[in-house]
Amino acid sequence: MDYSKLPGTVVHTFDMGDVEDPYLFAAQPLFEWQNTDQGKWVMEHALEQPTFYCRPNDWMGTRVIVTAQLSEKDRLFYELKYVK
Repeated sequence: MDYSKLPGTVVHTFDMGDVEDPYLFAAQPLFEWQNTDQGKWVMEHALEQPTFYCRPNDWMGTRVIVTAQLSEKDRLFYELKYVK
């Protein structure tokens, strides 16, 4: 899927199965990501609080997308260090 229309830089994505309340079930994986090196860096350098979106994925589940507003310098650093 194309997430280029979402505001900010996509900094994390993960998939979940078909759950009744994806926003509730996303809380634990989001918390775990925030405590990684990457998550801590994003939380520290984001210009405003990162946002997450829940969207249907291709296999009857939910994809969670986290975006953050980063300065141009921080976005470049993020892409060089964390994007594979």
